Amino acid sequence: MARKHDPLADTADLLVQLHASMSGLNPDERRARIAGLLSARPSGQLQQTHPSRRGPRRKTDVTYQVRVELEGTRPPVWRRLEIASDLFLNEVHDIIQTAFGWTDSHLHEFAAGPSYHSRTSEHYLCPVQVEQRATGVPEEDVRLDEVLAKRGSKLFYLYDFGDDWMHVIKVEAVKPRDESAPRAVCLDGERPGPSEDCGGVWGYEVACAAMEHPDSAAAVADYARMFGDDSELEDFAPTPFDLANINAMLSYKIAESSGVLEALANAIDSMADRQYFQQMVASADLDAPIDIDADTAAQMVAPYTWLLNRVGTDGIKLTGAGYLPPAHVEAALAELGFGDEWIGKGNRENQTLPVLHLRESAQAMGLLHMGRGALVLSELGRELRDDPLALWWLLAEQMPLDSEDFCETHAGLLLLVALAGGSADDPYPAVARILDAIGWTDIDGTRMTPAMARLAAAETSFVLRRLRGFTNEPGIHRWDDIPTPQGVLFAKAALSTWLSPA
Repeated sequence: MARKHDPLADTADLLVQLHASMSGLNPDERRARIAGLLSARPSGQLQQTHPSRRGPRRKTDVTYQVRVELEGTRPPVWRRLEIASDLFLNEVHDIIQTAFGWTDSHLHEFAAGPSYHSRTSEHYLCPVQVEQRATGVPEEDVRLDEVLAKRGSKLFYLYDFGDDWMHVIKVEAVKPRDESAPRAVCLDGERPGPSEDCGGVWGYEVACAAMEHPDSAAAVADYARMFGDDSELEDFAPTPFDLANINAMLSYKIAESSGVLEALANAIDSMADRQYFQQMVASADLDAPIDIDADTAAQMVAPYTWLLNRVGTDGIKLTGAGYLPPAHVEAALAELGFGDEWIGKGNRENQTLPVLHLRESAQAMGLLHMGRGALVLSELGRELRDDPLALWWLLAEQMPLDSEDFCETHAGLLLLVALAGGSADDPYPAVARILDAIGWTDIDGTRMTPAMARLAAAETSFVLRRLRGFTNEPGIHRWDDIPTPQGVLFAKAALSTWLSPA
């Protein structure tokens, strides 16, 4: 006789599995593990099947005016956006991250229904959740107009399953689509965005109070209790609401999905300069396959692998000023060979720029983050520290690093174009020419020079140096700007991620 299905026994079995597998996991990992176990249950066990919340896609694209509010904040933290109805949810994710100043360092998930946690809601998953076989629909398969249809429609977006930042997206108006309008633009907003890992709404309000009233003993004491006595006020400072910067970054991110190189060419007024830039891109031969083997990738990413392993599963307690302790700085200088390019004792991170830049770039690319006075691995860092080939591609895809100074981002992108296009000698005259053609100048109106271009592209240049992308002359503390073959290949790989979709 077949054994009768016992849902209580299934529930007990699941709890045993959860208890055995949750030890030592952070909140994001615990939630992902729960979702994975639930999704792995046989059909009909601990799952309910509900009709899809998705409707048909619009035949004619429109513009949605939406208000995105962080639930639980008082006064509310909110942003008003105009976004194209044919965007996919993975693109909406990027837009929300930019509008609130997040760094995309944690998992996220969309949901449509009465509330995020309603049993009848449908959930739309980020790529990590899809890999872990969580229950839901991949976000890149869902268009915005399938889940938001009319004025008053709501969509939920949860970011960071530890701090639980719930964003409520509500349609305020449906407008005809002007094809010449930006696909995403921020119209208005209130209050700065919370910092990463600040502990949720309560931690955000504590940080805001301390930043707004640094002379208040009570506010500073609350901050110390929340974040630790050795935490500086700047460690968890909210991100100022800067409308112009948000829209500059939105323009850049939308251009990424539609072909930023083409958009950059269109921004050049001079036909001669535009043709010069287009020839640089053509010379890069970006349609050619990227042939990188695991051994070469491992040699190139060795400094980042070293840092990830140094941080390890336990993390590194930072100094009161938020820097790596001297022992770790000295180890980096000795074990990574940074002594060949830096003069000094090499025991203070803020005075040892190769180590400082390595750590800061790893954070900027989402491999590390700071929490409660310690430097710790992100989920991405834990996943990639033993996979040099995947780490190599991650670094390429992150180039150039985002910057609050948009000229720096353009300069970094142009440096990659110059290197990939075969600039065998100094690439900065070419970078300066295109920056000048776009309209960038010094603050006093001085036209762009190669020296100014070199300074603007410094962050991208630094990552290339760490990856041995430039030749060097050991012993005299300098690097040439002549790219190595590995540097050219890396530049091509970085640019290949910026091509328009076919």
